[in-house]
Amino acid sequence: MRGVGFVFVLVSLLGAIATTSFATTVSYDGRALLLDGERRVLISGSIHYPRSTPDMWPDLIQKSKDGGLDVIETYVFWNLHEPVRGQYDFEGRNDLVKFVKTVADAGLYVHLRIGPYVCAEWNYGGFPLWLHFIRGIQFRTDNEPFKEEMQRFTSKIVDMMQQEKLYASQGGPIILSQIENEYGNIDSAYGSAGKSYIKWAASMATSLDTGVPWVMCQQADAPDPIINTCNGFYCDQFTPNSVKKPKMWTENWTGWFLSFGGAVPYRPVEDIAFAVARFFQLGGTFQNYYMYHGGTNFGRTTGGPFIATSYDYDAPIDEYGLIRQPKWGHLKDLHKAIKLCEAAMIATDPTVTSLGTNLEASVYKTGTGSCAAFLANVNTNSDATVKFNGNSYRLPAWSVSILPDCKNVVLNTAQINSMAMMPRFTQQSLRNYIDSSDGFQSVWSWVHEPVGISKTNAFNKLGLLEQINTTADKSDYLWYSLSTEIQGDESFLQDGSQAVLHVESLGHALHAFINGKLAGSGTGNSGNAKVTVDIPVTLMQGKNTIDLLSLTVGLQNYGAFFDKQGAGITGPVKLKGSANGTFVDLSSQLWMYQVGLQGEELGLPSGSTSKWVAGSTLPTKQPLIWYKTKFDAPAGNDPVALDFTGMGKGEAWINGQSIGRYWPAYVASNSDCTASCNYRGPYNAKKCLKNCGKPSQQLHHVPRSWIQPSGNTLVLFEEMGGDPTLISYATKQVEGLCSRVSEYHPLPVDMWSSESDLSSSSTGSGRRSTTPILSLECPLPDQVISSIKFASFGTPRGACGSFSHSQCSSRRALSIVEKACMGSKSCSIGVSIDTFGDPCRGIIKSLAVEASCT
Repeated sequence: MRGVGFVFVLVSLLGAIATTSFATTVSYDGRALLLDGERRVLISGSIHYPRSTPDMWPDLIQKSKDGGLDVIETYVFWNLHEPVRGQYDFEGRNDLVKFVKTVADAGLYVHLRIGPYVCAEWNYGGFPLWLHFIRGIQFRTDNEPFKEEMQRFTSKIVDMMQQEKLYASQGGPIILSQIENEYGNIDSAYGSAGKSYIKWAASMATSLDTGVPWVMCQQADAPDPIINTCNGFYCDQFTPNSVKKPKMWTENWTGWFLSFGGAVPYRPVEDIAFAVARFFQLGGTFQNYYMYHGGTNFGRTTGGPFIATSYDYDAPIDEYGLIRQPKWGHLKDLHKAIKLCEAAMIATDPTVTSLGTNLEASVYKTGTGSCAAFLANVNTNSDATVKFNGNSYRLPAWSVSILPDCKNVVLNTAQINSMAMMPRFTQQSLRNYIDSSDGFQSVWSWVHEPVGISKTNAFNKLGLLEQINTTADKSDYLWYSLSTEIQGDESFLQDGSQAVLHVESLGHALHAFINGKLAGSGTGNSGNAKVTVDIPVTLMQGKNTIDLLSLTVGLQNYGAFFDKQGAGITGPVKLKGSANGTFVDLSSQLWMYQVGLQGEELGLPSGSTSKWVAGSTLPTKQPLIWYKTKFDAPAGNDPVALDFTGMGKGEAWINGQSIGRYWPAYVASNSDCTASCNYRGPYNAKKCLKNCGKPSQQLHHVPRSWIQPSGNTLVLFEEMGGDPTLISYATKQVEGLCSRVSEYHPLPVDMWSSESDLSSSSTGSGRRSTTPILSLECPLPDQVISSIKFASFGTPRGACGSFSHSQCSSRRALSIVEKACMGSKSCSIGVSIDTFGDPCRGIIKSLAVEASCT
């Protein structure tokens, strides 16, 4: 078995990584990664440590392990760890070492994607802003200042891991590292300097002597010994750039990111399972879900611009740390099915044969008799019945059946045995948690943020300044202020013309004030951040003040030369007539600038200053107001969110920690959403959308570890105008369980046996000797099934939460299911006419059940 070898230490004690270690070899060949000389099929999932909290990490990682993962993959976020050059932060959510050790404690491996460019819908792609100001620097190319800084930070992270003995070569969990990230997508823009940069990056990384392989994703020309890997919704057709390198998939996108102003994307699990099975069917041996838990973009960490605070990503573990069913469960079953094939898969390359148009079989067969097969139907509409090894198999469209013994089906990707869990948010008014004997409004205090220039460090400059170069991203906000004299006889005011303020901005949004009053606003979007507004204004004769508040909503994180994309009001800024077309250009005049808000300088986010005002009349629906209140935490352990209904746009802090930007005023378009999404056929980010015509994000995660039982401080900065008394708390629970299993589903994976007749999709005249099973289980230890809301055996219509009966429906179904399930924590019911009778002969029937737990 020839391969590129690395010496490192792995630990194997009942599957856990322990303190006692034994020297082993990690290597790779053209088939797989090798651990201790043995090829491995590895399933991985991305969890980004700063997008959750340290108290959440153990549970997230355990749920990942329970879901069948072998590896946890994470980026390393340079701008979090080195916000000021030479000053490092590895505390709290930034504690990378603790996160890696927590993964190790669970007995899982780590893929550490150092980058240090990460993309990840993260502010500035993970680069610190101070990097931008180094003289002569050009990012991600053959540029000495950039390479020096990149090598310094990469070496810093590698040294930290080595000092803590976290590489596999030292007995730790890190078995892979990544340098750069998706550079091949944009490297043509950098020409020959991009090619030499990639060679340098590969050489620099391997010189750090980590003892584990390095990878580059989306880099077809990754130099040896770097492994080039694939990112995308599908990677079955990917081929590494050398026959000596394994086929690896570093990002299988489980959904898509949410943008302010956009609908909520989701990806059906049947399609994800199909993509994964196809990848392993065609020779893949390492696959990673991006994301397995997406989490939350706390603070000002979002990129984009316009990336929302939620980074849920429709991942198997949701933003709040709860498993998303049936996605988590179906993928868990898939992982078990694939691992049943591992012995055959690692021994040889697959033999692929056609079974018909868009139908194929891949067989892994060893000289010792091991055999595993994958049968695929790549048709987007038509189910098919195929002959394989003398047996008939029914293959739904866009599905793969897995046969660990080349005979019996253990799983079909389109047939879900895992139950679905229907979540709900229980809304509770914030006033329920605020103690006040003087009325609800009196417990709110406030501070008006001044319009225009209010700080002593303001400065004058001729012309209009680009925002990022001016603020260095210390704040979302930059004030542009100008005083101008109006005589009343200006040409743009002649003929009864209404004065109009014309402003052009690189983005991302702006608010225009005339003489201290809000005149109008404008915003870009995720497709085009630029803003152009024409705002009718009323000007006084004499001195008039124009104050423009420009704001960013996360900095660009992707694309060639993304670091050069600016923001802010670069003009022109004009006063013009609404009728006669004449104008005066104000762009080159003497403007005054202020970086950030007065409230930020005063420390208002902490809630602890003496500037707060309280009174019986709370100012609402007015721009530029800071609000503060005290509240008690909701009882129990359910995940907590704040519902910002009634607010416009701003940022929120709990006990001094930012839970991120809120923007419920930005509503998604009414178009593009569908009532359901057909998993069949290629997926893209716009295929499956929901929440059209509603705020892109209304609920914001509040980590339980950030709140105390009582006496918590909530601070808001509201830009546009809102009513904080309308804010409510929401706690997340599971509202109900549901499942739908047909007569031709395979048995649950745990019941698979090569001795059983599990050709599951057989359509021969004979009856199957095994019976599919529908299973339900309450999610909490002290719960039992308390009601059956729906039960039908036949051809029930609809989906979970909206099932309905058809003419073909067994009258006995409800009573049978109630008898089997009521009062129990879990139940299992055989899906067959032997149990329910046959309400319609000659038709494939299903059992659909919806239940609730208390």
